[in-house]
Amino acid sequence: MSYLESNLKSVPTGFRKILYVNWPLVILLSAVASIGFLMLYSVAGGRLDTWAEPQMERFGLGMAAMFAVAFTPIWFWRNVSGLIYLIALLLLVAVELFGAIGMGAQRWLELGPVRVQPSELMKIAVVMLLAAYYDWLDVDKVSRPLWVLVPVLLILAPTFLVLAQPDLGTAVLLVMGGAIIMLCAGVSFWYFGTVIAIVCALVFTVLQSRDTDWQLLHDYQFRRIDTFLDPSADPLGAGYNITQAQIALGSGGLNGRGFMQGTQSRLNFLPEKHTDFIFTTLAEEFGFVGAFSLLALYGGILGFCLYSALLNKDRFSSLLTLGVAGTFFLFFSINMAMVMGLMPVVGVPLPLVSYGGTAMMILLAAFGLVQSAHIHRPR
Repeated sequence: MSYLESNLKSVPTGFRKILYVNWPLVILLSAVASIGFLMLYSVAGGRLDTWAEPQMERFGLGMAAMFAVAFTPIWFWRNVSGLIYLIALLLLVAVELFGAIGMGAQRWLELGPVRVQPSELMKIAVVMLLAAYYDWLDVDKVSRPLWVLVPVLLILAPTFLVLAQPDLGTAVLLVMGGAIIMLCAGVSFWYFGTVIAIVCALVFTVLQSRDTDWQLLHDYQFRRIDTFLDPSADPLGAGYNITQAQIALGSGGLNGRGFMQGTQSRLNFLPEKHTDFIFTTLAEEFGFVGAFSLLALYGGILGFCLYSALLNKDRFSSLLTLGVAGTFFLFFSINMAMVMGLMPVVGVPLPLVSYGGTAMMILLAAFGLVQSAHIHRPR
């Protein structure tokens, strides 16, 4: 125990929790969100009230939620992880029955004036429940088939509900986020090798199902695959989005065109410029330097999470922190790969930068869990 920590024992508990907060992580999260405010102001043509101001308000609420979660003992979150998962699962069922439809998908619940997306909550609920499960499970049982089947079912249940919306991007995040927890918990690599082989066979089956009576994907999802393989085949149709995104990325060069000088976004060539494709606006206006700076901030957030997880002697806290960090990594890596044409467009927003309420609030609450694990770790 360090000299500082030994002296902190005499400090009142509430104030001590404030001192134990991982403040560099708070600063990095705020810096990334500020970049988001700046870009939303730019794509709105210099207007705050269109997207930037509502995003700032949501960030303020999200930060308040983060500190509320952070100051709650980590054992409480371990004990209620099953309840949170059950609530998220029931909300997904409610979406299937009563959900609001937007852009051809049924993903939202209308709760008075507020529209929420329960699949965002499920991304974190899965991580919480699996971390609690492996904290409870004896280490020598982690790779036994029966005990591997339980988390697999816990992952697949919400995944199938999300696929029915349809939301392929979130379904992929659910599966991969759960897999990260299983891998960190020590599940044998043989299981992952088997799953990879099954996925390859499934991909082949899905592609073979096209234009048959048993087609496994929607037509628009197949068009996304075609666009991924050859965007230039239909540059004014299905390939329009990714073609314009690549033009914006390339035109930014090293230092970019300048703030609010991006032609692709200013002239409305760039699709979904305030949500899924906002990274291309950043790259066009600030170039490689701006894009790399954002990536460095994301890397810093991951670094502080991994450092906190390695220091933590509590198994649940460590797995939870790794799960949130892994899910966060999947968020921004998939979005960036998507807009650069390295993978199909699956509708994953850029965390803390893309416009959106539910995603930002849930993500900041998830970092509140990371902070709770850090604040309440054994010292």
